[in-house]
Amino acid sequence: MLWEKKLNQWADNIRSKSTLPLRVDLWNGQRLSFGHDMPQVIIRVPNVSALSYLFVPSLANLGRAYVDGKIEVDGKPNAIISIGNALANGTLKLEGKFSRIARSFHHSKDKDKQAVQYHYDVSNDFYQLWLDPHMVYSCAYFENGSEDLATAQIKKIDHILTKIRLRPNDTLLDIGCGWGALVMRAAQKYGAKCVGITLSENQAAYARKQVEQAGMRDMIDIRVQDFRDVTDRFDRITSVGMFEHVGVANLPGYFDKINSLLADGGVVMNHGITSTDVNNGGSPFGNGEFVEKYVFPRGELPHISVALRAMQEGGLEVLDVENLRRHYAKTCELWTDNFESNSDAIKKVVDERKFRIWRVYLAGSAYAFNMDWISIYQVVCVKSGNEPSRLPWSRQYMTA
Repeated sequence: MLWEKKLNQWADNIRSKSTLPLRVDLWNGQRLSFGHDMPQVIIRVPNVSALSYLFVPSLANLGRAYVDGKIEVDGKPNAIISIGNALANGTLKLEGKFSRIARSFHHSKDKDKQAVQYHYDVSNDFYQLWLDPHMVYSCAYFENGSEDLATAQIKKIDHILTKIRLRPNDTLLDIGCGWGALVMRAAQKYGAKCVGITLSENQAAYARKQVEQAGMRDMIDIRVQDFRDVTDRFDRITSVGMFEHVGVANLPGYFDKINSLLADGGVVMNHGITSTDVNNGGSPFGNGEFVEKYVFPRGELPHISVALRAMQEGGLEVLDVENLRRHYAKTCELWTDNFESNSDAIKKVVDERKFRIWRVYLAGSAYAFNMDWISIYQVVCVKSGNEPSRLPWSRQYMTA
């Protein structure tokens, strides 16, 4: 049969390039092994039509097949992602649809809100099952590398607040405040007066409840609001894991808006994921395509050089840039571990399809950070044109 010949050619090609702890089980009882050890991953193919996903094994194709139940995959998430990318690397060429394609989307307030709500309004119960107790959904900061997730997330928040030199009674705007952990910490530890904005109704409801329970309504205002509609002025502004939703073409306008909200002498900190492709391309082999389709609709990652240029075009002077790629790889690994440990409980709050999407996404993100396909930077800015005397002499205040 034609499919048998094509399958054997594909399998021989994979074996000629690498040994993989993989086994493929076919609907007819046939088993194909690709290594001498016990398989870490088993792909079960229920019918001949599903072979097409193997013959073009981009993460977009394999991920789609797994999410839609066209194939079954057994194994730990990190092994599944590693072997999936090995199959892609052994079969596909980094050209055309499998290369690092830069995607561009039209952004509007309504479209951006829909995209944010798709991602963040899965349910608060869902996120609570694999995030840390403070519900911090962004890269943690492992000062020594041995911290647990909860400790590292608090250290990340403190790292940010130290970088912006937050002072008592400063006004702070947190753009994309999530479930409120940063503004809570800023108010409780530093005595700042905070506004947190999000487009997620679920996040806002949770954050408001936390503020109420802490008795901090006079210090913290949580709003469901687009950053473009904010009109107040603030001494300090933070944006954590948000500018990925803005769109590369809109970044100068985004930072110009931040500049307009920043008081004279104020400080801004942008913490965001970037592409390591100088042309703003997504992760290779269809990784970026999978994320855009199933996880982060309309998400766009700029190269750090593009982000820095946009900040300058928006009237901001960059003072400090820190790469936290290693930190985000470890964060995603810990999230993946939590997700696996709580898989039974997670399946009770989301359907099987959503479970599979996130299982692939979290492990895939860890892999992408480890492979230097994507990165993350914290960038500290002030308004351009400041007198030098208003700038710190060194970075010592960040680590003292």
